[in-house]
Amino acid sequence: MSVVLVDAGGTNIGSVRYALQRLGVDTALTADAGQIRAADKVILPGVGAAAPGMARLRELGLVDVIRSLTQPVLGVCLGMQLLCEHSAEGDTDCLGVIPAQVRRFEEAPGRCVPHMGWNRLVSIVRHPLLKELEDGDWAYFVHSYAVPKGDYTLASSEYGDEFSAVIARGNFHGMQFHPERSAQVGAKLLKNFLDL
Repeated sequence: MSVVLVDAGGTNIGSVRYALQRLGVDTALTADAGQIRAADKVILPGVGAAAPGMARLRELGLVDVIRSLTQPVLGVCLGMQLLCEHSAEGDTDCLGVIPAQVRRFEEAPGRCVPHMGWNRLVSIVRHPLLKELEDGDWAYFVHSYAVPKGDYTLASSEYGDEFSAVIARGNFHGMQFHPERSAQVGAKLLKNFLDL
């Protein structure tokens, strides 16, 4: 099985790669369209902001490449948000493969933005990506923007309001949290993605 990490400039690339190595999978880090198209699985990692993330994908000529993929694709953190139609962060048009609008968390007393730390996951629908996930399992989040719940939501979490923690539409999947930092739960969900 060939797994590639899209070299879109995300700062979590090393930790995602290491998490996959722990599962026995070596990954190639690439911005080569042919290598991405030929892979069995594609992961779009990302930490940072939506506008520079999309600018990097445009600069590399990868926007239409990613949109046209038919194998399982996983966006992680910012990578998940980039799969959506639009982000309020920098008023950015994104890849548009998942019909969702990314919004900033509202600050409130006792609720800082960004949201950082461990939060519980709640399954919304049965899906192979969530195999063996228990309601109430914990995952590690770091984000200021989130995807509201919709018919693409597989699992949710809550920070003031409920938001999408895991999403999917067709062959495109996303995890808002960092599976590479989410201990056994993260490892289990990464393995589920590799098994799709």
